[in-house]
Amino acid sequence: MAVRERVGEWVATRSACWLFLLFATISSVMAPPLAADTEMPMWCKDVTLDDKDSYAGFRGSFELTETTDVEIRILGAAWYMTWLDGEYLTEGPPRFPIAHPEYEVIKRRLGAGTHRIAAQVHHIGLTTRMMADMPPFYYCELYVVGRKIPVTWRCTKLPGYASRVRRINSSFGWVEWCDTRDLPADWKSNEFDDSQWSEPIPATTRLGPMKPLQTGSVQRFTIPLKPIAEGKLVEMYGYERDDPPARFFLRDLDPDPKGLPVQGVWRRYDLGVSRLGRPRFVLDLPRGAVVEFGYCDYLSHGRVAPYITLGGLCCNLDHYVARGGVQEFTPITSKGMRFFEVHVIAPTESGLPDIAPIRFVEEQFYERCYYGAPEGSFSCGDPLLDKIWRTGVATYRACAEDAMLDTPTRERGQWTGDIISVGMEIGGVSYADLRLFRRSLVQSAYCARKDGLVAGLCPGECGYLSTYSAQWITGCLRYYELTGDRSVLEEMYPYAICNIAAYRPCLTPDGLLDGTAWAFVDWGYDRNAGPIDMAYNMHYLAGLRAMVQWSTILGQSLDRGKYSDMADSIETVVRSWIKTMLAGGKDGWKEIGYHSAALALGLGLVDVAHVDDCIAFIKRHILSCFPNNPDAPRLSDPGVANKQIITPYFAHYAFPPLIEHGQMDFVLDQYRKCWGWALEDGRTTWLEVFDTRWGYCHEWSGCPTWQLSRYVLGLQPRYDLGVDHFTMNLQPGSLPKAEGSIPIGMGKGMVHVKWTRERDGIHYRIETDRPIYVHGIPGAGEPVLVEKEWDRVIRPSNGRHAQ
Repeated sequence: MAVRERVGEWVATRSACWLFLLFATISSVMAPPLAADTEMPMWCKDVTLDDKDSYAGFRGSFELTETTDVEIRILGAAWYMTWLDGEYLTEGPPRFPIAHPEYEVIKRRLGAGTHRIAAQVHHIGLTTRMMADMPPFYYCELYVVGRKIPVTWRCTKLPGYASRVRRINSSFGWVEWCDTRDLPADWKSNEFDDSQWSEPIPATTRLGPMKPLQTGSVQRFTIPLKPIAEGKLVEMYGYERDDPPARFFLRDLDPDPKGLPVQGVWRRYDLGVSRLGRPRFVLDLPRGAVVEFGYCDYLSHGRVAPYITLGGLCCNLDHYVARGGVQEFTPITSKGMRFFEVHVIAPTESGLPDIAPIRFVEEQFYERCYYGAPEGSFSCGDPLLDKIWRTGVATYRACAEDAMLDTPTRERGQWTGDIISVGMEIGGVSYADLRLFRRSLVQSAYCARKDGLVAGLCPGECGYLSTYSAQWITGCLRYYELTGDRSVLEEMYPYAICNIAAYRPCLTPDGLLDGTAWAFVDWGYDRNAGPIDMAYNMHYLAGLRAMVQWSTILGQSLDRGKYSDMADSIETVVRSWIKTMLAGGKDGWKEIGYHSAALALGLGLVDVAHVDDCIAFIKRHILSCFPNNPDAPRLSDPGVANKQIITPYFAHYAFPPLIEHGQMDFVLDQYRKCWGWALEDGRTTWLEVFDTRWGYCHEWSGCPTWQLSRYVLGLQPRYDLGVDHFTMNLQPGSLPKAEGSIPIGMGKGMVHVKWTRERDGIHYRIETDRPIYVHGIPGAGEPVLVEKEWDRVIRPSNGRHAQ
């Protein structure tokens, strides 16, 4: 049915979506007051709503009559750190939309007697990438066998912190600028006397009903440190707070030949890969010494430059004044970095000697990460390809916190399209726990625009991208295929209907016009001429096809017919456009462009007679671009739009159709050339684009990892076909061998694949921790049940598995 004939029907649908979203918002935000025996957030009356960038300290005391298991529930409106009996317990919060808060649940076995909880809570007072600005609160309650146990709380505003010195950048909160001489010493210890502190007051919040966190807890890993360089320093002229990062970067770190009086010492550290976390130093210093930590992803002119090149003024450092003696210095808030420097400034009053005694007692780094060591594996005998696979996992891991991040350093944003495309696929081959992606899908829906368009960035600063909203639909289906979690389809279906309805005002018989939201296809993307952006329309078509499949799974036959008609209409538009472009002569594919050609090939929109020409054009285009062609244009900044550009992100869409059309050797060569270039000069996580002026740790650049695992090992999880079901799609290219492990469904086990190429074919072996079904094995008509082990010689054919 033509799109124009659905106007009346979609007016009704949009009305229903408005009602659904309005009800969802009212029922959560306007929830009834919590009863006395339910969750009761608290706050410190000494820190008002206007006290932005202030810290509150909380101390809670409770008694246990016997050794027992205690459940601790914790949440806050902004960053906090919590200790139990003087030992680190957790930090957070796990980001959430204000209408859908989720508290962390921690279980500890505690002995009889008195126990104390301490917490430092930051009232940021503004919206960040992670969290929306909301009234401050801290929530911490304890339960034993489902019964809340009483806790006596005290609180105070923590002195010593200067407020609003500088923001880290426009995506984050504030730097820590603290004179520790004014802080109460050892206030987190059990022995501290808090009798002069105030009692907390009930927090005024706009929270929806609080629920337990639907993922695991973020972990903390302790990394020992050794400096890679050190020396003495001299300050340059300037007032302390005029421009702190410039002052840090302009310090003279090699003053001896210049005859200037030394004023301090510095040390530089390399964490090996980009990590999210914070340094922990124990230093023995004179009273009044200044300690500054500066952070970066890469060295500028051989040293740390504490700048983040996004979002205006920035200040990627923390500043402390020592109380004197042996003291621990560690920021409360984690930041992303690979390199950092510590500068200690401690001149003597007399100037003789130049600096007072400075002693480094302990040097550590606390890494904040959702995952530990990778569970999946891959090797093929090619050292570079194996390194490329591992780099994708290292980058993915660096971007895994309470959410999957686009980058740990620049913004820590949960961008829907980045995460549910490349991110989810890397996660599926390297770790069993994919709950971060379910939470991302759900939060994107909860943060939908008023017209129903799901968020492309959330839940702090919310942004809307029409392409990402379409990819959200395919992401929900893919999550179901990877995990078998049908509940995400059931819960998100009403949001999916409203999401599709949001495109309606821009839908015409000639395709989808711009205007729904930012139609991001790729950095450097130079769209086709005319009012209809065909690459954008193809993302929309993929979303419509996913809606057909989604409604079929849920038994929504009327919806299935409706979305099938809409998909057919868009498909007709795209096919007609391709036919028109190709009718003009040999430059037709060039007019169509790389992005549209690759998407069309992947969606099966290229007529059989034109497939070879399409593939040849895509390959020519890729080879003409940097880094294949060193003289090609460079993607130097987000404002560049040029047809002669490729990015690692879009290879997520461009390479699979090439692989499945017999071009695995070409793709493997691209991994070696382009991603091999990205590893030059000691880089250990993926660049955001094929240019060194952007971010140095971006998970969306890691598609070789999942493609090597899925195609070279040959197994694709398909839990939509049944629990522990896989399809075989072996695309080995000319590789002589490969082996690796893939997690089975949310931690239930591992499947190990190993194959070698012999004269009679590929000797393929599967070993599995639990029975699996494998569909699509060449020569096997029915799915094969692999209970523990399975061997087969797979002979190349002229079909999909041929190379």
